[in-house]
Amino acid sequence: DFKGQKTADDIVRVVLIASTILSFVIGFAFSSLMITMSTFALCTVALSLVVLPPWPMFNHHPVTWLSVQGDSQK
Repeated sequence: DFKGQKTADDIVRVVLIASTILSFVIGFAFSSLMITMSTFALCTVALSLVVLPPWPMFNHHPVTWLSVQGDSQK
């Protein structure tokens, strides 16, 4: 549904911004680009596990489709 897509989009936006900042701070503290990229990759994988599967929490308002009218278009 569209509300679930907006919720997933909001979650992705917030988590990616937060993980970017977190990865930069951790990488800067340890002076390691590898730690920076590893932290960001781990956050991205965790985020994918949250928003990619079709969880029921994202389908509270399902879209109702129109029924098929018949063979009137032949």
